[in-house]
Amino acid sequence: MATPPKTMKADLGSLRITDAKRTKTGGGKWWVLLPLGMLAIVLVAGGAMAFRSRKPEVEVTAARKPVSGPAGVLNASGYVTPRQRATIAAEITGRVTGVYFDEGTRVAEGQLLAKLDDSDAKRALDSAKADREASQAAIADYVVQLRNAEIELHRSQQLVQGGVQTQQALDAAGMNADSLRAKIDLAKQQVLAADAKISVAQQAVDNCTIRAPFAGIAVSKDAQLGEMVSPVSAGGGFTRTGIATIVDLHSNEIEVDVSEAYIANVKPKQAVKAVLDAYPDWDIGGKVRTVIPTADRQKATVKVRISFAFDPATEPRILPDMGVKVTFLEDVKPVKKEEKAAGAGAVSLVPQGAVRQENGAKYVLVLKNELLERRAVTTGAVRGADVEILAGLQPEVMVVVKGPESLRDGQAVQVKQ
Repeated sequence: MATPPKTMKADLGSLRITDAKRTKTGGGKWWVLLPLGMLAIVLVAGGAMAFRSRKPEVEVTAARKPVSGPAGVLNASGYVTPRQRATIAAEITGRVTGVYFDEGTRVAEGQLLAKLDDSDAKRALDSAKADREASQAAIADYVVQLRNAEIELHRSQQLVQGGVQTQQALDAAGMNADSLRAKIDLAKQQVLAADAKISVAQQAVDNCTIRAPFAGIAVSKDAQLGEMVSPVSAGGGFTRTGIATIVDLHSNEIEVDVSEAYIANVKPKQAVKAVLDAYPDWDIGGKVRTVIPTADRQKATVKVRISFAFDPATEPRILPDMGVKVTFLEDVKPVKKEEKAAGAGAVSLVPQGAVRQENGAKYVLVLKNELLERRAVTTGAVRGADVEILAGLQPEVMVVVKGPESLRDGQAVQVKQ
């Protein structure tokens, strides 16, 4: 076999097998990562542009027309509550045999509301009356016997003096007369005892009749015909403890809870303006009747009771337990002529947070077609949480009350929902 030439050996030694795996994971890797990196850059740039183009959110409110009169210094909510409310209950346990009212019935003082079964009480009353009559009849009999005993005693005394009758007969006659006097006294005491029993029995009969303790209106009917009622709960839910609930509408007042942080702004006889939740367009005048001298530890509030400026019983729209919102008004102080003239120029009211300041100049941001418009304003007196606008802003114009500090004139914004 012939030996291969040397030149062929050299050519074979120069041949190399390329590592396909290394080539695939090396140079090919950049072609895969390059599109992903470009996509990430595009997403970041797009998010930044979207965030930059996002409209800032603002809260707006309408400028209000100023109302003449004292300004409010504090707001609170509460309920209409009567000072005189009573749940009428029976003094004894018994079965209801009559109910003579319904919810909404106006009742007079002493008016009959209900009756209980009084058959047993009447029997006891009749028995006590019979005992008294028996005692009185016994007294009449003893009086007759005493009259005869006194005659016998007088006759015995004469016979003893004449020596016809013995002393023993005289003593027996005297003892009989004294015994009858004692029986008469005992019968009189029995009459008094019978009178006392009659009073007790009569009271038991009267307790079967339930009457209104004062004039008012029945707001609840708690017992029905045939039910058992009792002054104390008998358990099991089968025995009622009340007959009716009566409210004196003349005593209706407003009770609100005021945060103890602001109770210093409330004083007795302070004027207030109340608005019932059921009639939001009806302004009701009143004044603080009293501030309850204790605080609720858990709620950190103090109860304030407010009297109406008129008799609430004359207004059928005012009902117990109605929800009401109260504005405590500031005290009216004498106003100087120049101050009165300045205050008369107020054209609108806005919350204090709507007024901004830059280099000593005050302005508000008005929202118009989702764009901000800067308006210079002249402010006046502060009315509670609001401030008077003397010039530069008319009522019903929408102004920004909350928003970023970087808001500027002509900027597009969106209203926070």
